[in-house]
Amino acid sequence: MNNLIKYFLFVTIILATVILAQAKSPYVLILGTAQDAGAPQMGCMSEFCKKAWKDKKLRKMVSSIALVNPKTKQRWIFDATPDLPSQFQLLRESTKDFSNKLDGIFLTHAHIGHYTGLMYLGRESMGTKGVKVYAMPRMKKMLSENAPWSQLVSLNNISLQNLENKKEIELTKNLKVEPFLVPHRDEFSETVGYKISSANKSLIFIPDIDKWQKWNTKLLDLVRENDYLFLDATFFADGEIPRPMSEVPHPFVSETMDLLKNLSLKEKNKVHFIHFNHSNPLIQGNKEKIKEVREKGFNIAYEKQKVYL
Repeated sequence: MNNLIKYFLFVTIILATVILAQAKSPYVLILGTAQDAGAPQMGCMSEFCKKAWKDKKLRKMVSSIALVNPKTKQRWIFDATPDLPSQFQLLRESTKDFSNKLDGIFLTHAHIGHYTGLMYLGRESMGTKGVKVYAMPRMKKMLSENAPWSQLVSLNNISLQNLENKKEIELTKNLKVEPFLVPHRDEFSETVGYKISSANKSLIFIPDIDKWQKWNTKLLDLVRENDYLFLDATFFADGEIPRPMSEVPHPFVSETMDLLKNLSLKEKNKVHFIHFNHSNPLIQGNKEKIKEVREKGFNIAYEKQKVYL
């Protein structure tokens, strides 16, 4: 057996081992990447929106992720968006489990893109029984005391579960979720991000936050301490929309990249931008801006993307 054949067999064995390990590993699946109202947005007639209304391939579902544990055949969704029916189907296809089994939904806050999909669990749609919905105190109160969400509770379509700031929830022996409060426009509920941890890796999900400077956690430390970060990228830069952007103080992609510019390439590669407004050039497919982000060492989240934990 010559050396070339030996090398080929070695590589084949290594690849097979990696594939087998991944098949058993928990993973996060990206279900959507757009801001609450999707892309294109209702009533929008910008040049991008006009194209997207005509070409379905340009449309993007609202920001959401799923956590899948192949070993136990469990699956959880983070944020119930207006696109939940299509996103749940995407999850079923990914897991090759076409049952309606859903082990839980974790909510970040009470803005329209993050909880209104719960309506599809009701009697007019799936009519689920006792789906666990994890929510912070104010979020739980809002759902319990206000129609139509209160009907989901009274009919036991959903079973509300308590969340506490920085209190870890053990989903399985080696899979944990920890909510943490972040500053945002909290008209009706708190806002949280999530840390998802396996025995080997951790992932941060923060689809909505005000400017990084308002938070008592340093973003640099967060990047260094975790393996993957899916971060709020609602806007690319100032002046992107025709209203004072101080009214919607998300961290610009340009600001986040500048804040992290001195990190190593390996550290920057951990960052994946998500939750793009329809005005953001990254979701519009602007080649120059996409190239800029990638050349600086950062990533852009995309639907059906898988990240293994």
